[in-house]
Amino acid sequence: MRIQHTGVFATDAAIPAQPTERARARTRAHARVVRDLRERGGRGPRALLFAAGDVVVVSGLPGSGKSTLLRRAAEGGGIDSQDVRERWEARMPRLLPYALYRPLVRIAHYAGLYRALRSGAGVVVHDCGTQSWVRGWLARSAARRGRALHLVLLDVDPATARDGQRERGRGVSAYAFARHRRAVGRLVAAVEAGRPPRGCASATLLDREAAAALRRIGFRQAA
Repeated sequence: MRIQHTGVFATDAAIPAQPTERARARTRAHARVVRDLRERGGRGPRALLFAAGDVVVVSGLPGSGKSTLLRRAAEGGGIDSQDVRERWEARMPRLLPYALYRPLVRIAHYAGLYRALRSGAGVVVHDCGTQSWVRGWLARSAARRGRALHLVLLDVDPATARDGQRERGRGVSAYAFARHRRAVGRLVAAVEAGRPPRGCASATLLDREAAAALRRIGFRQAA
């Protein structure tokens, strides 16, 4: 595994798709990369580019800035469950608790994600980080098409994330936030140790400044 902690990173962070099973096996075995773009005072790259058809998962604490990053930088705005929730909320009676139709929102989100994956196009998707089965599903889907899964992980301290929740006017319960802290903490620790989650070809660590510097998360044109 190659771990990159310092130096200047090119905007092209692509891990190209391989045409044969042997080449794909070599990619999985040798091209797992960790990029640490934190603590650079916003002087990191302005773009992260991946191979055509790859899948990029953006994870982090609630309030860390995932949705903001996707809307600003992801091609097509990415796929964000928050967008689905807001569309449903606009149609539902104002006094109806979100908990009552949360399962329908999740079904709609995963249905949309499934359709995007079936299209074969590159996908940037919001992930809360607490459900490892989602990354497993995305990794298998990418592998079946000879493509790769990449993790972009926002490392934001809990107090800052709580402030972010207040700014957007929507928070999570103390219990849910504690669960997110544990899950994201494990992800950050594993990536810092050079161990991206299983199925991930690369992992990129961002702090708030590095995330704010990004203007594009996208994909190269297919050869």
